[in-house]
Amino acid sequence: MTGYLKKTDQEVARLIAAEAKRQQETINLIASENIASLAVREALGSALTNKYSEGYAGKRYYAGNAVIDEIEELAKARARKLFGLGKNWSVNVQPLSGSPANMAVYFALLKPGDKFLAMSLSSGGHLTHGDPASFSGKLFSPIHYGVGKDGRIDYEEVRRLAVREKPKLVLAGFTAYPRTIDFKKFGEIAREVGAYFMVDMAHIAGLVAAGVHPSPFPYADVVTTTTHKSLRGPRGAIIFSRIDRMLKSGESGEKEMTIARAINRAVFPGLQGGPHDNQTAAIAVCLKEAMKPAFKTYGKQIVENAAALAAALQKHGFHIVSGGTDNHLLLVDLTDKNISGLEAQTRLEEAGIITSRTMIPYDPRPPFDPSGIRLGTPAVTTRGMKEKEMVQIAHLIHEALTGKGNSAIRKRVNLLCSRFPAEN
Repeated sequence: MTGYLKKTDQEVARLIAAEAKRQQETINLIASENIASLAVREALGSALTNKYSEGYAGKRYYAGNAVIDEIEELAKARARKLFGLGKNWSVNVQPLSGSPANMAVYFALLKPGDKFLAMSLSSGGHLTHGDPASFSGKLFSPIHYGVGKDGRIDYEEVRRLAVREKPKLVLAGFTAYPRTIDFKKFGEIAREVGAYFMVDMAHIAGLVAAGVHPSPFPYADVVTTTTHKSLRGPRGAIIFSRIDRMLKSGESGEKEMTIARAINRAVFPGLQGGPHDNQTAAIAVCLKEAMKPAFKTYGKQIVENAAALAAALQKHGFHIVSGGTDNHLLLVDLTDKNISGLEAQTRLEEAGIITSRTMIPYDPRPPFDPSGIRLGTPAVTTRGMKEKEMVQIAHLIHEALTGKGNSAIRKRVNLLCSRFPAEN
């Protein structure tokens, strides 16, 4: 079914077409964005958007959910298969996005005021990892670890904080950290202090699935992820939790409860009503796509492209936080370029290069106008760009940020983009 929107609402149809044109004609280096396949988008726009399905498969509060139950179970089975999990892992595909998924875990495992240990926002953590502006910082008592002057996590410092503060939960994960996370070390620290170990792998889920980043599952009690970043699916989230891990004694008000059951209760009815069934189906589609051999090649290319982009920028005199990258993103420190992160983001957008400003470790500037920009390669890799194009993009960034005419640069950006369609 096509063409109905244009007949019904020409204004919205025009705006959607304008956004599609913008995506085609710009270089998207936002690390948390990607391009979902036409199959994923077809599932999102399907008849499934008409259904209400409060509850879980086999235990719904509305009739007419036999097909929805099959879809949800299929998505869960594919999630287990993709990440090589056994029956000791519970999968919940209902969270509407990453922040609600993290909220559900906190509400299940923590009480208001409880301590948890996570990476600070200024070092690369996420808002929901205990920032004061977030519910996670308002309702709980976060203890934050950061990175050293080298831009890397100091695991011994994390351990010292954990031993001193005795957090109830230890969280590994990030939104702006360019290096590999040692999940084994985090797991050992959590066990030493008797804490739950949670991993937020939202940014690296696709890399884990492709085998180009170590998996957190051998060590974690809970793993959350979004499905729309390196996993290349719809905007949504998944929570994985160990069925054989119990809540700490007496905390549920019942004699015994698994953390998996507590988390499922926190998602529904605790925080959400009915899931978005069209989103669940689209998640199932992207998980199937991620099981194909081509996805492993794709994940490897994401990492190779990020390394190539970092190296090319260094040749142009840009300082890369931690000296490079192991994953899909890199952080550019602009403190010696006489330009702020916000100004750089604006200049680059005028040139057709889409980025996100970011704080850098020990940043003297405020979060709204920090000292760095964050660059990521999932979307450009989806379009088929490789190392050669990363060198070209680095040159375009250099020209845009050193006072060259952005209108001329924009034409070269458009020419490059014309060779790599955004539709897939």
